[in-house]
Amino acid sequence: MTDSLTTLEETDGVAVLTLNRPDKRNALSRALRDELVARLGTLAEADTVRAVVLTGAPPAFCAGFDRSELTGGDMAKVFADATEYHRRVYTFPKPLIAAVNGPALGGGCDLAAMCDFRLAAGTAVFGQPQVRFGAVAAYDLMRAVVGTGPAREMCLTGRTFAAAEAQAIGLVNRVLEPAELQDASLALAREIAALPEGMAQSAKRGFVAHQPGLFGA
Repeated sequence: MTDSLTTLEETDGVAVLTLNRPDKRNALSRALRDELVARLGTLAEADTVRAVVLTGAPPAFCAGFDRSELTGGDMAKVFADATEYHRRVYTFPKPLIAAVNGPALGGGCDLAAMCDFRLAAGTAVFGQPQVRFGAVAAYDLMRAVVGTGPAREMCLTGRTFAAAEAQAIGLVNRVLEPAELQDASLALAREIAALPEGMAQSAKRGFVAHQPGLFGA
């Protein structure tokens, strides 16, 4: 791809896919969602890639959907596109690790939750703050990851959860120092990539087959 809404690096069976709208805190514009889906489609077919690390260009992981695109226009088309984007991430057929290097809010929290693992810098925060201005939270997704009680709190209050609290409710697998996050995420991805051929993808097929049927999956 010739634009720069994402960047992609590949080594040792691992791809690192980075959201690259740092000036917009990696907000999920339609163009970024489309490019992310296209990148994941390519990675799904790449025999050389066994695991993917997803992260954001600093200072954020992802600030959510681009609010400037949610006013006016054909909202039915916007939501249809968004549903397809969610479905493609949610059913990605290879292990997907979120390296959450900063705020993961609204749609950014959803994006992290759709990954198989979430490693977070101690400075990361998570939440569904969009409920405070009338946008619906992804309750079913949050419930699938953290359970009913924490999901209801997150989706009714809109408050943010610091990394340590997110780990306590099961949203985050591991909290690391910011300087350690990238290396730890790559090490985990390489550990998965080193499994016997077909093992990781077989496991991921099982995960997808048994996860709740969200986003038309």
